[in-house]
Amino acid sequence: MTVTGIVAEFNPFHNGHAYLLSQVEGLKIIAMSGNFTQRGEPAIVDKWTRAQMALENGADLVVELPFLVSVQAADFFAQGAVDILARLGIDQLAFGSEELVDYGKIAELYEANSLEMAEFMTRLPDSLSYPQKTQAMWESFAGLSFSGNTPNHILALAYAKAVAGRGIRLQPIQRKGAGFHSLASEGGFASATALRSRIDDLDFLATFSPSADLIQQVAHVSWTDYFPYLRYQILSHPNLTGIYQVNQEMASRIKEAIKTASSIEELVDKIATKRYTKARVRRLLTYILVHASERPLPEAIHVLGFTEQGRKHLATLKKEVPLISRIGKEPWDPLSQQADRIYQLGHPLLSEQNIGRVPLGLER
Repeated sequence: MTVTGIVAEFNPFHNGHAYLLSQVEGLKIIAMSGNFTQRGEPAIVDKWTRAQMALENGADLVVELPFLVSVQAADFFAQGAVDILARLGIDQLAFGSEELVDYGKIAELYEANSLEMAEFMTRLPDSLSYPQKTQAMWESFAGLSFSGNTPNHILALAYAKAVAGRGIRLQPIQRKGAGFHSLASEGGFASATALRSRIDDLDFLATFSPSADLIQQVAHVSWTDYFPYLRYQILSHPNLTGIYQVNQEMASRIKEAIKTASSIEELVDKIATKRYTKARVRRLLTYILVHASERPLPEAIHVLGFTEQGRKHLATLKKEVPLISRIGKEPWDPLSQQADRIYQLGHPLLSEQNIGRVPLGLER
């Protein structure tokens, strides 16, 4: 049986996600962000709820991406996720994209030219952001042009880099509906951004998410719920450069901006520059919120849920792939668990996210 990996946030689960899962054959393993997402935002519903959504809509196994994989720029996010999925024995990686280019050929190109491509990026001016440097690299070496409306395609190129030399096939699926961040709906599909913006509109949820009932039953959070905690962290922290990836320039900008910002959106607008994108700023603010420091990634893989088929696959893995199915006195990943404790502050109805929780089981 083919084993397919999918990297996801499901923030929240919508018709496009269900379509992606329906297009993939064989055993489906999801490497899913925890309670904070790639662009530096708290997930609108908790990781256990999103894992349940995935299992109810075709996934066979859902594992958690550690915090320092989940909250990263595209290249590092993709690399960390693929590392985990490769250890779980995937044959191919499936993903949605606005472009259906031959990503396998791109992976081969990167494998053959990775040193030259990395050197090319080091020669680019520091005034460019990391995404701008990456786009310039792909344009130069692969002749790929970019627009600001293809974030899935850009992430797909990061997947191509991550699978290079691993023997993992790439299966792009044409993305359905309006743009990634569009608030519009199109042909039965609406983006996760649109769903988050109308999370209390029951009719809209029911139309564009197969998990509408579950979404309605659980607590919803956003950056607004954490802004007071972030403000406290910034104002009370004597040296923000001790936080992961925060340099002196950013520390100074953040300290100055927090004096007058009254919301997370205003704070990000005040800090962001051409070099430091809004997504990067939100990631830095997330690191500050959870008091993140650089540390090794966990060796063990945290299992959030499985079907019977997924459980059988886990049983076939070699013993050198350590799995965590229950977090107790011994931590899985201290930073991820610390982030989850902060996440729980966002709503009084959010339950314990780790200690004593066991994988969700679904019969199908």
